[in-house]
Amino acid sequence: MKLYRSILACVLALVTTFVVGCSSPKTAIPTTYTPTQIQQIQKHNTDIVALRDRLTTELPRYISAQNWVQVDSFIHGPLGSLLQEMNYITKNLLPDVQPKASKLSRQVFEDLVEVSKAVKNRDTVQAASGYQQALKDLDSFLSLVPNA
Repeated sequence: MKLYRSILACVLALVTTFVVGCSSPKTAIPTTYTPTQIQQIQKHNTDIVALRDRLTTELPRYISAQNWVQVDSFIHGPLGSLLQEMNYITKNLLPDVQPKASKLSRQVFEDLVEVSKAVKNRDTVQAASGYQQALKDLDSFLSLVPNA
């Protein structure tokens, strides 16, 4: 009889361990930013704001002068890292904001592709339109970034 109780106790211990081990606690969606997230976001945000400032001062000048080599060089040079910086920020945003931020970063990329296509066609109107749309989408993205 003692043997059966020992075996039964071992089986119950194994079943309990299995049930507890296979269950997972429900994780709550965070509603605030951690200091580490804010630090990471602000680090990349300053880079994006600097690129935005250059975008607003240099690119319109190149487009209006129809300096297509400079426009193409600017898009693929300094602005080449813009999407990467935006993706770094998106990963650190709150989960409910991430889809919109991801969509906007993709839209900025597509707008810059339109400007690049305009360079190949030497189309000032298309380049200016793509630039304006990229600036609008970038500003929408930056509005999602939390303040320090």
